[in-house]
Amino acid sequence: MLDYEDYLRQHKFKVWSKEELKAREVRALAYKSNKSHETYKSYLQNPEDFANTLVCLIHQANYLLDQQMKALEQAFLKEGGFTERLYNMRKQNR
Repeated sequence: MLDYEDYLRQHKFKVWSKEELKAREVRALAYKSNKSHETYKSYLQNPEDFANTLVCLIHQANYLLDQQMKALEQAFLKEGGFTERLYNMRKQNR
């Protein structure tokens, strides 16, 4: 992500804010079904939009990874780790 942001700055391109219309449009594309590269094609026509679109997608991926990490942490606290679960299963079978 930093490389794309550096690219935008070095070429004096506008960096989209979170509330920029195009940024909101790109974020909304995540909710469409049957997504492919064609879904984002109109945002990949020039270098400025291309880099900004990828920054938006990276932010979305990071958010989803953070949510997954939180869920895994909660599951670990509730159910324990693999070794603990394996031990409990063996204990129940005895």
